Amino acid sequence: MEDKDFLQFIASVKKMTGIDLALYKEAQMKRRLTSLRLKRGYTTFAQYFEAIAKDKELFYEFLDRMTINVSEFFRNPGRWEVLENKILPRLVRQSPRLKCWSAACSTGEEPYTLSLLLLRHRWDASVLASDIDEGAIAKAKQGVYTERALQDCPKDLLDKYFQKDSLSYRISDEVKKRVNFRKHNLLADTFESGFDLIICRNVMIYFTEEAKHELYHKFSRALKPGGVLFVGSTEQIFQPQQYQFETEDTFFYRKLG
Repeated sequence: MEDKDFLQFIASVKKMTGIDLALYKEAQMKRRLTSLRLKRGYTTFAQYFEAIAKDKELFYEFLDRMTINVSEFFRNPGRWEVLENKILPRLVRQSPRLKCWSAACSTGEEPYTLSLLLLRHRWDASVLASDIDEGAIAKAKQGVYTERALQDCPKDLLDKYFQKDSLSYRISDEVKKRVNFRKHNLLADTFESGFDLIICRNVMIYFTEEAKHELYHKFSRALKPGGVLFVGSTEQIFQPQQYQFETEDTFFYRKLG
């Protein structure tokens, strides 16, 4: 009975939002959403769906729990150093104006990190940043972050591009204006093409193997030959050639062709 209730919830969410929860790892997703439902006082997923369909705040909370919006600037700093010193210089030589995409960008730390590196070297680029969660995008557009989110940000960039308030840091308009935020569902929406760089980190771990396989194909098609997919530290692609990729460095995959 409980499984039927959850499966009906999945079907209802898909019909209302286009988000297919069946493409996420079920045990992980079910555990997370069950704890949220019980915390809000609903005994069944049917009752919980009725509530989120009517209450925007509850709906955004559901999205937030589903997508786990946890991020920091320069997360895994060593990988950003590789991007700055090896990957981006090659891409700039290949294409003077870069087209970049931070997919599933959460609250903006990742695309702003990229924007900071581009500004540091005065590289010309457009940066698209997308997420399924409108609440996360709204926070990203505000550009206000805790000290913890900035613990790995290099001091020169922190001093130059952030204004410290009493409890937080506000990112400068110079960084913000380089990033174009947009709502986008990785699993359902079409992808643009012609990207030099796609960053999608610490997101694939929530998806089923079938969903990952499809996404890697879509990312590959969205990249130019020689373009790069940058993934998270738990998301190594073990047979990159099946997606027309080759490993350029750890967690960086270059599109062949």
